[in-house]
Amino acid sequence: MPNVNVLDIKGNSVGNIDLPESLFGSEINEHVVYEVVKNQLANKRQGTQSAKTRAEVRGGGKKPWRQKGTGRARQGSIRSPQWRGGGTVFAPKPRNYSYTVPKKVRRLALKSLLTSKVVEEEIIVLNELNLSEISTKEAKTILGAINADKTAYVVIDEANENIYKSFRNIDGVEVVVVNNMNVYDLIKHNSLIITEAAVKKAEEVFA
Repeated sequence: MPNVNVLDIKGNSVGNIDLPESLFGSEINEHVVYEVVKNQLANKRQGTQSAKTRAEVRGGGKKPWRQKGTGRARQGSIRSPQWRGGGTVFAPKPRNYSYTVPKKVRRLALKSLLTSKVVEEEIIVLNELNLSEISTKEAKTILGAINADKTAYVVIDEANENIYKSFRNIDGVEVVVVNNMNVYDLIKHNSLIITEAAVKKAEEVFA
């Protein structure tokens, strides 16, 4: 069972915590992580790209010249793809790129990443994270005190407007409730900052 140091918001050590083996001590499966990240990126695609085929381009109804006898190549329309202003061959059309990945695969990828954060010492556990008011300055002070990386993923146990609004103006920092943790965001951020309460809730939700 992984054991890590617990800090307060001033960066002082206040004890240790045994992280659940089922979440933070599983086998790291890189292929599963790749598949889930690929799925998340595909689901983000808008799929709105569109171009016109020769059937949709305006004009070109008349045959430009007769079939034979001119010495030129035969042409049926000035809107064929080889003409300037003509249609596009195999023109892209709006489509939906999203697809689903089994829940077990998504869970396995999340556990792999959480384990890698522990192995690479990129996880910071806080005893609590409370702000009396919305203050970006205080949020920056906390990140500096706990030596968080420039890109930090802050995970809390329940929605907190003061925490969310204090951290959202800091470039590279994202705050999420533990239920909304996802693989792509974990990869995108170097430091994982999680509260003790969020660790317990994560065990209930994901383990």
